[in-house]
Amino acid sequence: MEKNGTIFVAPPKDGSDFKELFKQLAAAGAGRPLGSDGFPQGPWTPELLAEAISQIDSNRIGVDLRTVQLWFQENEKGISTSNIRWLARIFGCDDPEATSEWQMELSAAQLRLTAKRRDSKRAGSSTALRVPDMPPPVMVDNQTRPAGRQGFNLARTSEALFTRGSPLNLPASVFAGASALGFLSYIVGIHSATYGRTDGVVKQVGFLWAPNWTFLFMVLLPLFFALVTELLVFWKDEGRLRLTGHSEKMESDDAWARNVEASSYTYWAVFLICVLFAGLFQWIGVCLIPLINGGGNYAVDWGKLAIVRPEVISAPMTIVFTGLAYLYMCLCFYLLFAGLILLHTILHDLWKVEEGSKMRLEEYRRAGGEIGLRVMRGIFRCTVLGVLVAICMKAQSAYLASNGEDILTWLANDMSSVLNAQRNDSNSFSYRMPTHYSSLLVAISSCVGFLYGSIQFGKRFHAPLWKMSAVVALLFASYLLIDAFDGFSILLGTGTLLATYGLFDPEFGRWRANELGSNQSVS
Repeated sequence: MEKNGTIFVAPPKDGSDFKELFKQLAAAGAGRPLGSDGFPQGPWTPELLAEAISQIDSNRIGVDLRTVQLWFQENEKGISTSNIRWLARIFGCDDPEATSEWQMELSAAQLRLTAKRRDSKRAGSSTALRVPDMPPPVMVDNQTRPAGRQGFNLARTSEALFTRGSPLNLPASVFAGASALGFLSYIVGIHSATYGRTDGVVKQVGFLWAPNWTFLFMVLLPLFFALVTELLVFWKDEGRLRLTGHSEKMESDDAWARNVEASSYTYWAVFLICVLFAGLFQWIGVCLIPLINGGGNYAVDWGKLAIVRPEVISAPMTIVFTGLAYLYMCLCFYLLFAGLILLHTILHDLWKVEEGSKMRLEEYRRAGGEIGLRVMRGIFRCTVLGVLVAICMKAQSAYLASNGEDILTWLANDMSSVLNAQRNDSNSFSYRMPTHYSSLLVAISSCVGFLYGSIQFGKRFHAPLWKMSAVVALLFASYLLIDAFDGFSILLGTGTLLATYGLFDPEFGRWRANELGSNQSVS
């Protein structure tokens, strides 16, 4: 039957569920335009149907091709209420009366599919529908298969550590691990220990005096994980749903899961680098071999105190303690990099959603602006904390090679040397300092996400991003210039104070909310 130049098929009203009904209509090409010869052009394909739905004038955000592909596949996926409306327009050939009939038929078919799925679960059936209590199916290379059969997936597991359960779980676990190491340092006697260098300088090398093992793991990393978790939960549960217009959260979660799994190789690469190189190999080279051989070209710290003061702690005890500490450290730093990967995934997903949503109305542009700015505020906070982590690492490494008695005195003397116009001879020993390199990796990696977001959304949020970028640049410069000249601590303190303020007020002052989402500069 022809209606408005397209193939019209009347609702069969035969009690079919959505999958059965859709299969018949797609094969018949219901709603497709007739060919020039007056004959049907063929069945629907996912690409053709997605394009037809997206071209409906009143459909502001279109439909995701992956969503349409799920309708064609043999799975338990149904259709959302909003998409029933658009599919009814297609099958109803844009006729108001026919569209209304098809909307009722599709809604009833979806209810029948839901009821069949529920009855199947109750009966314990595993045919046609997935087994109860199994994770929902996920898309891999356009094929649907149950997630429970895929085995271990590092990307999904890493993301779950941030999003499942209480948002305090991960920060509290990291804090607890650092606290446990602190207690152990008291037990073995290296919580506060000094040693006399050959030039007569007595240096404090206790575990609790090292900011890269105390302040970093007890303050900075828990804050970082808390902020990543907050932003991730907001994007998954609110921001993405508002921009995509998904009425069913399951559809949005499936799309997000595919984005996370797309970076699986990145997670594995980072995991191997953190565990093998930053953890195992660094521990062997920096701690184990020097402790066995009785020395090495590394600055003495709490991990090598047994070499110069065996009466404080023995070498075997140090090997055990450093092994535990480096294991904890490499796992925490993997989670740090996993958080940075997730932040980049959020930014890339935000960009893709905005590019594909075809938002034309003012309220959609405004919503996109509000969500985009909130995401960039979260990215900025995490970037600041990441660079502060790198600063703690490099500052401790530089202090160990300096003439300072402890790290606080070293920084105070550097500052006073400028104020009193005196030269500060702060570094007279040359050591291998692998922490300088690892801290550089952390600093650069922390800034990559913010740089990517600034490039993508810089025109829209010009004023706030300009201020954030200036603070990040100052903080990164202060990191690079640690121990590079007398008075570096003044620059470091200034950058740290501004960055700390930025954690509470990332925009550094209010700006007019009515310019959110505009393509003009915000003042």
